[in-house]
Amino acid sequence: MSPGWTDRESGSTADRTNFQAMFRAASQRKFDVLLFWSIDRLSREGVLETLQHLNRLTSYGVNYRSFTEQYFDSCGIFKDAVISILATIAKQERIRISERVRAGMRNARAMGRRIGRPAQVPLTGQLREEIAEAYQQGEGSLKAIAMRLGTSLGTVQRCVAPSRNNLVRHSRFIHNQAGSFLPPDLKITSGF
Repeated sequence: MSPGWTDRESGSTADRTNFQAMFRAASQRKFDVLLFWSIDRLSREGVLETLQHLNRLTSYGVNYRSFTEQYFDSCGIFKDAVISILATIAKQERIRISERVRAGMRNARAMGRRIGRPAQVPLTGQLREEIAEAYQQGEGSLKAIAMRLGTSLGTVQRCVAPSRNNLVRHSRFIHNQAGSFLPPDLKITSGF
């Protein structure tokens, strides 16, 4: 018989000192069977997380048994049936959570709220002008411009994209009569 673990913390999280100590002891096979009062005393994190905890115990070669719920017994004949039912319930719980998140995002968008990470600095017309000017003046790399102006690299790239596209379009190399590739604005003079 191994010493017992008693939690004084909420079962709604796995970040409990004694809970983690129990799993460390289980991984070292210091006991063969974990006896808990009821499944909600083991974990109240939800079906998926509870199933993961039970599977973790099983992977360590440790059986489990509920004192008040005879069907939660990995030593008995209902082991596979209970795990299958828990797995099905966990899958349905994941689907419901996903649906609720999507519905919440839809409602937020409908009310005009922005979804996602907030912008570092609001992209104003003045900031666009500062970015364009810094780029045209060649005041460093795009990353350096972003850092200096307190915005993200992506914001700077979006702001300079139109001028970069024009630059690429107008600076395509052309084939001159001598057979070499030169930029269109390069003048060739003969010094001989």
